[in-house]
Amino acid sequence: MRQLWRIALASAVLALAANPAAADAWPAKPVRMVVPFPPGGATDAAARIYAQHLGDYLGQSVVVENKAGAGGEIGAEFVAKSPADGYTLLMGAVGSHAIHAAMPDKPGYDFGTAFVGVSMATSMPMAVAVNSSKIPAKNVQELIALAKSKPGSITFGSAGPGTSQHMAGELFQVVTGAKLMHVPYRGSGPAITDLLGGQIDMVIETLPALLPQVASGKIRLLGVTTATRATALPDLPTLMEQGVKDYSVATTYALLAPAGTPPAVVDKLSASMQKAAATASVQQAALKLGADAVATSPADTSRVLKQEVSRWADVVRLSQAK
Repeated sequence: MRQLWRIALASAVLALAANPAAADAWPAKPVRMVVPFPPGGATDAAARIYAQHLGDYLGQSVVVENKAGAGGEIGAEFVAKSPADGYTLLMGAVGSHAIHAAMPDKPGYDFGTAFVGVSMATSMPMAVAVNSSKIPAKNVQELIALAKSKPGSITFGSAGPGTSQHMAGELFQVVTGAKLMHVPYRGSGPAITDLLGGQIDMVIETLPALLPQVASGKIRLLGVTTATRATALPDLPTLMEQGVKDYSVATTYALLAPAGTPPAVVDKLSASMQKAAATASVQQAALKLGADAVATSPADTSRVLKQEVSRWADVVRLSQAK
């Protein structure tokens, strides 16, 4: 009898989770949106762009909480192991988490299965930038030719090992056959400082980090890394336009929930994200970051997560990055 009662109870719980009406009572308290990086960065900015709008649509406060450390993995693991009730969410940097999942020293959770996608939030193009006085190349093909003429002589800086900037450089080498020398830093700021000072030759970096420095004339942008031109720099061609096939990299941020979160709750969150992304205020705030507001359905978001994990696993394997 007791076993039958347990089975009946389990069936009732499953039925409640699958029932769209289960989302009617959610949220009954404030929702926590965890940012796994310090305040002031691009991930934090993406979270704060959306948080107020989500709070208005959901009828409860959405509180941004920074849990930084280990390249974003402390906060991500915290959310992965939180109750799947819709009250603890992750605003994650998709590329960074996917890259870490592919590295030999993996985080303490499985990124590919620990989360369900709610919605993409912003997509931020990166650009190839060189020191104007050290690198004479005026376009990407000239840079590739220069690198191939002196293998390993051109240095590229990154925000650190395993970051999107690092792996964008590794992918560049894989698809072009050019050989560069990686110089890791403890963040984008120090790398940009040394690029301006001529201590390194190039970076592949996010637009917000680069745009304030372009007017100085000390750096030259050669191309954007996305499949289409950046809204903030419509005259700068993409790498693919310049003949670099199969190269499309963006720093993307997505709202994720722990695996097992009721589908009705996920759908309600995703609909609110899509509504927010369509507002002029969110679009303008994203554009100031050099990003685009791009909200998506849960199915499309989960598909992107799987693609990123698979893609960066291939790049890590081919480049032997650590």
